[in-house]
Amino acid sequence: MTRFPLLPVQADKLALACLVCLLIIAAAMLISRSPATADNDPSDTTPAKDTVAAAPQPASAASSTEPAQAPRYTVKTVTGQSTFIDAAHLAGLTGDVAHRVVEALRSKIDFRHAWKSDNEVSFVFDKKNATEPAAPPHPPLPAAVRVVTDAGPQDIFLYKSLNGKAFYYTKDGGRARGSGFMRYPLRFRRVSSPFAQRRFDPVLKRWQPHDGVDLAAPAGTPVHATANGVVTFAGKQTGYGNVIEIRNQPPYSTLFAHLSRFAKGVRVGTHVRRDQVIGYVGSTGWATGPHLHYEVHVDDVPKNPLTVSLPPAEPLHGRELSRFASRSAELEGLL
Repeated sequence: MTRFPLLPVQADKLALACLVCLLIIAAAMLISRSPATADNDPSDTTPAKDTVAAAPQPASAASSTEPAQAPRYTVKTVTGQSTFIDAAHLAGLTGDVAHRVVEALRSKIDFRHAWKSDNEVSFVFDKKNATEPAAPPHPPLPAAVRVVTDAGPQDIFLYKSLNGKAFYYTKDGGRARGSGFMRYPLRFRRVSSPFAQRRFDPVLKRWQPHDGVDLAAPAGTPVHATANGVVTFAGKQTGYGNVIEIRNQPPYSTLFAHLSRFAKGVRVGTHVRRDQVIGYVGSTGWATGPHLHYEVHVDDVPKNPLTVSLPPAEPLHGRELSRFASRSAELEGLL
């Protein structure tokens, strides 16, 4: 077979065509490989255009998708009740808690004689405290209480001190509950005989001073020390039956008479604490029925236990007062 050599012009065209084909193939390979190369190249810092949720959303957008936080405090206001205890029960307080609030406010409000049905009571409840187990037998206490009477509003705020003890305080950081003294040594039904400079004695049938108050209560009702002190007498006295006398902070002293018996361990020289049970209601001595005869002496002079000025309790100071002021201001805004 005869072979014809390529002319120079034809050879150049063939070489050019091959070069073009090689360039097309190389370009196609580069195009097919470039996405993978871009994804895998760690030096490439250009963000991908289809990346979403890489940047944080604005606060307004984020908050719109999150559930609203439940309020920490609830407020219950009650009016139209014949007694404070009824108002407290309607707001959900237990009997023990209601009586503790009464005790805290007794120096400011005469619940027995000055209460009116149109008085208004507001309670602030802290849901955080409600979820914490209370030390038995004490249920959770209201974080704040306001009682509005004809004399105006009275506020108290619950505060747990740095040593962990919770008490009610007034806005200025003074201990509520009036003082280092409790006004009443027991839960009683009524004042069966008031303090008087001259009273007709139903047993002796003659007029003479009545140096204390008689508080009628069922036999066996616990009697509490109304302040810290030392027992100076525990025994029998003519007319008074079983008697306990306590020397409290000067110039105060207290006397408890007609007791059925003394609490265990109470004797002369015993140091007692405020609210400690020291005896039980009875009718020993010259008594016409079960009751407690209670006296308060100031500089050895008998005073009316229901109206005598009682010494103030230790108020908050310094760091604790600052902490309390911040909390009470927050709670006051809810009342």
